[in-house]
Order: sequence, then C-alpha cells, then structure tokens
Amino acid sequence: MTTKRRTFRAAAIVFLILGTIAIAGGWKYAADPSADKDCGPVAPRPTGSGRTINDVSCLNPTPVSDIIAVQTIDDVSGALTRARREGLKVSIAGARHSQGGHAFAPGALVLDMRGFKSMSLDENARVLKVQSGATWHDIQKYLHPRFAVKAMQSTDLFTVGGSISVNAHGMDHQAGSVGGTIRAMRVMTVDGTVHQVSHTEEPEFFRLVVGGYGLFGIILDADLEITENAVYRSGRAVIDYKDFPAFFEQRIQRDETYRLLYAHLSTAPQSFLRETIAYTYQQVPSQPSQIPPLEDVGSVRLRRFVFNFSKMGALPMRLKWWAEKNIEPRIESCPAGEDNGCLVSRNHPMHDSVPYLMNSLAGETDILQEYFIPRDRFVPFVDGLRRIAAANRANLLNASIRVVHREDNFLNYAPGDMFAVVLYLNQKTTAQGSERMAMLTRELIDLTIASNGRFFLPYQLHYTPAQLRRSYPEIEAFFRAKDQYDPGHLLTNTFYNKYAPTILAGQQP
Repeated sequence: MTTKRRTFRAAAIVFLILGTIAIAGGWKYAADPSADKDCGPVAPRPTGSGRTINDVSCLNPTPVSDIIAVQTIDDVSGALTRARREGLKVSIAGARHSQGGHAFAPGALVLDMRGFKSMSLDENARVLKVQSGATWHDIQKYLHPRFAVKAMQSTDLFTVGGSISVNAHGMDHQAGSVGGTIRAMRVMTVDGTVHQVSHTEEPEFFRLVVGGYGLFGIILDADLEITENAVYRSGRAVIDYKDFPAFFEQRIQRDETYRLLYAHLSTAPQSFLRETIAYTYQQVPSQPSQIPPLEDVGSVRLRRFVFNFSKMGALPMRLKWWAEKNIEPRIESCPAGEDNGCLVSRNHPMHDSVPYLMNSLAGETDILQEYFIPRDRFVPFVDGLRRIAAANRANLLNASIRVVHREDNFLNYAPGDMFAVVLYLNQKTTAQGSERMAMLTRELIDLTIASNGRFFLPYQLHYTPAQLRRSYPEIEAFFRAKDQYDPGHLLTNTFYNKYAPTILAGQQP
C-alpha cells in the first residue's frame, strides 16, 4: 500500500473515531485543562489564609507555612536558617509527581526547586553539571542534537532532583537507573554544609540521598554522565505476555544494538493483560549527517480524546487498544520516514511531557503504581494482577513493562534484576473510590511480596506499615539514619510522618 493511501485510510479512521467520541460524550474528553485539577469533596482544599500545595494526583491538598521559590544556593541555606529560627519543618518539591505527599507536609516550609535549573556541559568528559530543579525536558533541549542523557524516565516532565530522590529508571535497559549515572553531586545538609558526594566520596550518605525522598539533604546539583545522541530505528512486535521474558532475553539482551525498550500490556477486555506490544529502538550502523530538531508531541487533543474516552467502559477501551495497534503507527511523528520503522535520535522517544494525560474532568483522577518483579516470576505475577484487577473492577488505563537492574542505593527497589510493571489507573474522587483504590493497592502489594518483588514508594500511601517492612526490610535502618544526618528531623514529608513513627516504634499493625 502506498504512503498516500495509508495516510488517507488512517485519516478516515481517525475521523470516524472523533465522530464516535463526539457523539457519545462530547468534546470534553479532549479539552485542555484550564487550571490545576480540583478533585472535589474527597480532597477539599484547606481553608484559612495560609498557602496550600498539592501533587499531580490532586488528592492531597495540604496547608503549608510557606513556599520558597528557590533561585540560588543562598535561598536554600536561608530557608534552612528560617526554619530553625521559626521552629518549622522543611520539605523539598520539584514537579510534584509523587502521589503521596512526598514533596510536602502539613505546616512545612516548602522549597520549590523548579527555578533552580542552570546547567553546563563538559564535552570532553561527557558530563553535564545540572542544578536539581531542571527538568529532563530542559536538559534534552540543551543537549540536542549531539548528546543525550544515559538514564531518565520515559517522559521528560520530572526534575533532576526528584528523579534522583526516587532513583528513577526509564527506557534504556542497558543503562539502569538515574543513580547509576551520577558521577558526583552536591548536597546541602540541614546545618547548611555543602557535601560533595559520589559512589566513592561519602558513599554511605550518597546511597541514602539517592532514592532517599528528600529526607537526608537538599540536592543542589549533579554531574551526570551523558552519551552520544545516536540514531535508532524504531520497531514494534505484538507478542503474548508469556513470551515477553524470552523475547527480552533472546532477542534484546543478547543484541547490544537494541538500546531502548518498553512494552504495553493490553487493557482491552478481549486480550486483557495478555496481548503485548513491545517497542524497540535499535541503533543503526551509519549515522545521518543531520539530526532533526526536537518537537513536542503532536496530536495532543486526539490522544487525550482516546485516552479519556477509554475510561468509559469496555467498548471505548477496545477502541483505545485497537488505535494503539493500528492508528498510532500511522500518525506518530517520524522525523525520517521509513516503511519499516522510523529513524529517530535517542532524544526523540523520551521528549514527551505527556500533555494528553492532563485534563479537567470532574469527579475522577488518574493514579500511578509500579511493581518490581523478579524476571522468572513475571508471568505468574501478571496472572495474579489480571485476577485482582478483575475482582476489584479496576479501571486500568495502561500497563507498561520496563527493565531494571540490581540497584545499590540504601532503600532499594531492585535487589536483583527485575521487570517493572507500571500501572496507570483511574479512580473516582469519592470516599468509596479512594477506599476501593486502597483495597486494590494492598492486594497488589501482597501479590508482589509473594512474588519476591517490591513496590515503588512514590505513590499513594495506601500500604500498611507491615507491608512496608515486608517489602523493604531495611526501612527501619533507613529511618534511623536520619539521627546521624538530620538529628533534629528538620527535613520531612507526609510519607515520613505517616510511617516513621510506627516503624521506629517496632509496631506492625
């Protein structure tokens, strides 16, 4: 089929999709959000004259003492001095995409790091020095077209400091986590002292700060390893979920030219968590003389239409999965069009701030969860996930697979090589909706623990202290380490306030 005929066919199908959605539910599913989302009565905004902060879940409106827009290092040290003088606690916020109050606490002085984002490049050493408030979107624009980062999330809207604080990982199955690409970083402790830390300089402190949720010091800047912005050929393979481990081991892991990988499990009823699309990016042997510029993701309203409409039930979800398999390949940006895959630079697949996931739909919100599973337990875990999701009537919008390696930070989500299963769920913003999500989360965590896996901590705080202990046996030692580096417990957040007292008291409710 010629390119012109394929384009015409895709356009006709897209028109049909738009017409169907418009008739069924109106254009609200595609509307751009006009302001930060308000989740309504289940998360009422605090009253009073103080300031309020929330995270992307919109379920945690929290009154705080003040929000400091950090521009300089002096702003950070000045805020710490003020907090000690006024008897305040301090929390550290970036893009606030953690969903359990990890970036703030009631009554705290919040450091908004997003204006603290200068960077410089040492091309010979292949090292980027970047302040912690810069986003990966900022970094990609700065490095492109010659260079790219080694490790980041699969989307670029997070800050460097936030990514280090959760030890984020992404599409590069060879590079591992962000923490593994840090040459060194500067961290300010609560007494105002600036420490240069790395895998060899104050290594214990380094291991606590990476994946430490902002509880041990304030990350000022980091020296990150970068790499060439090589050109890859994109590919897709539709496989059964049971074949994914072998697909990775036999095809991807054994061929170093495959540089990026992720997969989507079907959320459509007829193939729920069975059919799988694996997305691959394989380095081409010869690099083009010019690399196209980075452009923001296109077809935002169409993507938002399909995604939001899919929340409405089985038929819309079938449409979404069908569109991902058949329409998305025809409308996605392809800087150098090819019949057998796009040629894209390393930066292109990760240059996505997911604007199509943002909406102002009333009475609902979307929630992330992530589970790390030993690779030989992946299939039974997915079988259990399917059973639990069906029993709880979970509105699962997306299920992704990533590859993670054994990590070495203190609060470690991957003590061995694992697959990460990332869930994006829709919930009603009612008391019943939140309770149903809590029950689902606790069941999935029990399944994960039974699979010798671990759950990711930056999300809703529905898990019990006992589940936290079972998944992270080192959690008590982690909390006790604050006595050495933060003896007054000046740095805090909602996660710490909820779990540390119970864990340190030795209770297991």
